[in-house]
Amino acid sequence: MAVRCTGLVKRYEDLVAVAGIDLAVRPGECFGLLGPNGAGKTTTVEILEGLTAPDEGSVDVLGYRWGTGHDHNLRERLGVQLQETQLAEKLTVGETLRLFASFFSRARPVEEVIRTVGLEDKRQARVGKLSGGQKQRLALACALVSDPELLFLDEPTTGLDPQARLNVWEVVEAFVESGGTVLLTTHYMEEAERLCDRVAIMDHGTILSLDRPAALVASLGAEQIVQFELRGDLDPSALATLPGVGSVAGKQGSFRLGVRRMGEMMPALLSELERRGLVLESLTTHQATLEDVFVHLTGRALRDE
Repeated sequence: MAVRCTGLVKRYEDLVAVAGIDLAVRPGECFGLLGPNGAGKTTTVEILEGLTAPDEGSVDVLGYRWGTGHDHNLRERLGVQLQETQLAEKLTVGETLRLFASFFSRARPVEEVIRTVGLEDKRQARVGKLSGGQKQRLALACALVSDPELLFLDEPTTGLDPQARLNVWEVVEAFVESGGTVLLTTHYMEEAERLCDRVAIMDHGTILSLDRPAALVASLGAEQIVQFELRGDLDPSALATLPGVGSVAGKQGSFRLGVRRMGEMMPALLSELERRGLVLESLTTHQATLEDVFVHLTGRALRDE
């Protein structure tokens, strides 16, 4: 395994940030930790990167354990993009990458890395003059300049516009296609679905579920999600017997159905509401996603505070 941790625990005074998780990341895959802010994703990755010591548990990275005399060798083989990367604003893009390349014995050519992240026209620009998306691509370039085998990315596209996010995704995909291994954290389900071979859904320091994105979505037993609001009272159990309904959640006039056969369910739903004299105030449908898996597991949305 490229990364393996067992029984990982990290406490901060009264807070248990990581509560005994087990993980194994295979060589050549993109593995995602998906969860809301405060789920324990960053703490987990910082332990795996060797930046934070666990209170309990074991960590193996590329066949070694931190603190056993192999730390320098491991650092040479890793690329790390932190959640927030502070770079010297008066240095240019080229100078920044040459500085980072000097830290490693087997660095990639700086011009090659600049092309990889699409910053050719910014090589002479000072870091302080870059846009948010350009700074994020530069931070990714700093992680790639060591020619790593394993790349850690902590929330790599937070705060980026859609085009900048797409640019980062393409760089990550190219890295995996070249044989690299990626472990990333994200709270964007679209990012996890596009990039990750497998995903672990985290919340409150624990792993709730782990599988391929498609398998996690399939575990819902629903192809589509129907959300609606009513004017009036309805016991959710009255909806469970409708044709095609796989799951029902609802309270205070707001309902969420997991549906397998939309064509059968929708007429039956409307007929049942009419029979009961209930007024439909709003209704939306969407294809089932990882966000719906998270809601099913926790009862709240992925981006809820």
